[in-house]
Amino acid sequence: MAIGPDPKGAVRALNRFGLGARPGDLMLASQDPRGFVLDELMKTDSALLPAGDLPTTPLALQQVYLDNQQKKMERERATAAPPTEAAPAAVTPDGKPAAQPKPEPSPEQKIFQAEALARFKKQLAAGCGISERLVAFWSNHFAVSVSKSGHLRVAAGPMEREAIRPRARAKFYDLLRAVETHPAMILFLDNQRSVGPNAPAGRFAGRGLNENLAREILELHTLGVDGGYTQTDVTEFAKVITGWSVAEPESEIGQPGGYVFKANWHEPGPRVILGKAYPQQGKDQGEAVLLDLSRGTATAKHLAFKLARHFVADNPPPALVELLTRRFIDTEGDIGEVTRALVLDDRAWAPEATKLRSPLELVVASARAIGFSPPEPGPFLHPLNLLGQPLWQPNGPNGFPDVTAAWASPEAMKMRLDLSAQFAGRAHDEPLAVLETVAGPTASHETRQAIERAESKKQALAILFMSPEFQRR
Repeated sequence: MAIGPDPKGAVRALNRFGLGARPGDLMLASQDPRGFVLDELMKTDSALLPAGDLPTTPLALQQVYLDNQQKKMERERATAAPPTEAAPAAVTPDGKPAAQPKPEPSPEQKIFQAEALARFKKQLAAGCGISERLVAFWSNHFAVSVSKSGHLRVAAGPMEREAIRPRARAKFYDLLRAVETHPAMILFLDNQRSVGPNAPAGRFAGRGLNENLAREILELHTLGVDGGYTQTDVTEFAKVITGWSVAEPESEIGQPGGYVFKANWHEPGPRVILGKAYPQQGKDQGEAVLLDLSRGTATAKHLAFKLARHFVADNPPPALVELLTRRFIDTEGDIGEVTRALVLDDRAWAPEATKLRSPLELVVASARAIGFSPPEPGPFLHPLNLLGQPLWQPNGPNGFPDVTAAWASPEAMKMRLDLSAQFAGRAHDEPLAVLETVAGPTASHETRQAIERAESKKQALAILFMSPEFQRR
């Protein structure tokens, strides 16, 4: 890719590396598309999301603890109270049943909705959007699901905001440690239940070792499924991280709802992981293992491939993956430098757009294109649910798929068509003006002609949103 003005490169900058163009963005990016992307990437605060009124993880979980306790007390009172006759149903003056007041939203609903709205607003306001793309990438890499429990429903958003956003371009070890010790990850993979068989608590509590977190750290978060670890490594690593837990309301140590290390749950003694001995004591033992995993060659290859696949192509150029792998190793896992190397490489700017936008990318890009910013998150959450990528709710710890085939089934494409019509109904600008906003000089004659021949403005915009120029990046 040439250095300097490049209108077509501006489209690739905003689509391949960002979240799609807003009115005026292509003009800004066209002077130096690569610099436009790098400028945002190198701003250390570009991924941060100020908490505002959003609660910290401990405070969010404390609201759930309190709500659960109050509901339990209400159930106990109801069970103990003598039976009473039901009050007659309220009616209006004309004898019709009176409308019932809506129940007060639960803390889980309130916090989830507030976190979701803050995230969408941040994505809509982003310049290029590469920082938000990195946040979404790492949030999916370190996947948790809000469907598991009310605790996860309030903790998933804070995990992204507190653990991932400040470290989306930091050293990978810092990100890895922050995520693996976050209450959301610990609760999602049940490490709060894991007790060493020879730990003081394990000898009398009847508890057992849980390998979920250890396995996913090795298989998904660092080395990869072909990273060379064995079942013995999983078991030994699970012993290493016993005691990594979440303080409950009755906990004698730590802030309720926060990460806590329970020393009497920790399996004592040295451990051997991937052939290396770890004599450290307590939580330092687990952090030492994470440090080595974060800098390993297998981890570098695994993450380099995933980053190249996410931004460039389902089957990225092997030479590009090798470049990113070497950069990861040379910088000891500096995510910002690895991403910078990706943006600087011409192979990442190949003209052909082969990736189909994920549901999240599609919904956000549609809203950015027409300046749609609702006051509540429903207009984003609903289409994400329909398209199969509900917010913070993958089917498993491996996250949502990041390949075109996962989103291109006939049923999925029909749903995209239906939702394109919905977004078209929210637009105020003329269709050709929106086409200029999002595609500029890359708009094909066929797409432009189809828009001009549409029977209505809404149909024209729906055609635009379903065009290859918009669906692919």
